[in-house]
Amino acid sequence: MKRVLRIVLWSLLALVLLAGIGTWSKFGSLVKGAMSVKKLDDGLYYMEYRGDDGFDELMARGGGRNSGELAEYAMFFLSKGYYHPPITLAPAQYGCSALTARTPENGVLMGRNFDFSSATGLILHTIPKRGYETITTFNVEFFGFDKDWKPEGFVNQYMALSSLFFALDGINEKGLAVADLMAGDDAVTHQETGKPALTTTSAISYLLKNAATVDEALELLRGIDMHSDIGSAHHYAMADASGKSVVVEYVDNEFVVVDSPAAANHYLCEQKLNVGLYEGDHRYDFLRQQLQEAGGKMDLRQLTTAIASVS
Repeated sequence: MKRVLRIVLWSLLALVLLAGIGTWSKFGSLVKGAMSVKKLDDGLYYMEYRGDDGFDELMARGGGRNSGELAEYAMFFLSKGYYHPPITLAPAQYGCSALTARTPENGVLMGRNFDFSSATGLILHTIPKRGYETITTFNVEFFGFDKDWKPEGFVNQYMALSSLFFALDGINEKGLAVADLMAGDDAVTHQETGKPALTTTSAISYLLKNAATVDEALELLRGIDMHSDIGSAHHYAMADASGKSVVVEYVDNEFVVVDSPAAANHYLCEQKLNVGLYEGDHRYDFLRQQLQEAGGKMDLRQLTTAIASVS
């Protein structure tokens, strides 16, 4: 797939050079976004995109029911319609923990870890034409590109703009934070009600772009058909600037909301309580215990230490 993408993207660059201003009006924001990539550390990159993020058109087209459909749309968007091949992304597995706490100054912090044996992270700062400014993160290994692929060099940096449509977690300018975690079994969610469809990771970007609070995010979830990524169950840890924190889980294609400051990789809802909780896995209880011992409030150091302790 990477070889095909290279050919396409180099061809697009040639179009930019040949067509001049007309083509720049189409591709300028994408080129600027690609050129913004910075290596922050080994295995960690940052990029910024300002302009039309493509989500409004994606939703108008009905969204995407799996990673392949979303990848096809991503290529359509990045090529401005010149190229949209069928694409299949390889599945991946990942696990994590999350914790939300108030600070001593009555602010709100949310932290999460990403337990994956090897990962190259991409931080994307998006300033869309319409919607909220967001910062999201993604593991580039989930793009389905070649092994050891990195967002280095113009073509690969341009390809990294695919992260506009995939996120594992993020926060927006209003203080809404959303993180994706494995939920504990292989009960996939595939809602088919005729609403615009999104997958677990693409929905995060959609929620952060359009919702300012947990309640608004939940209302948006009611307006889409959710489809599980990677053939597994997921749940969302959500928090907002008011301090409200919930875990959203899907049971028999319906979502259930649980008030909780913490989440790991087992179900918390009454219908499937503790499904996926393995013997010796005390991460969830340990996070809640640390929050309780801190009097329900943590500063940045305390929250970071707590999250690191359950990695």
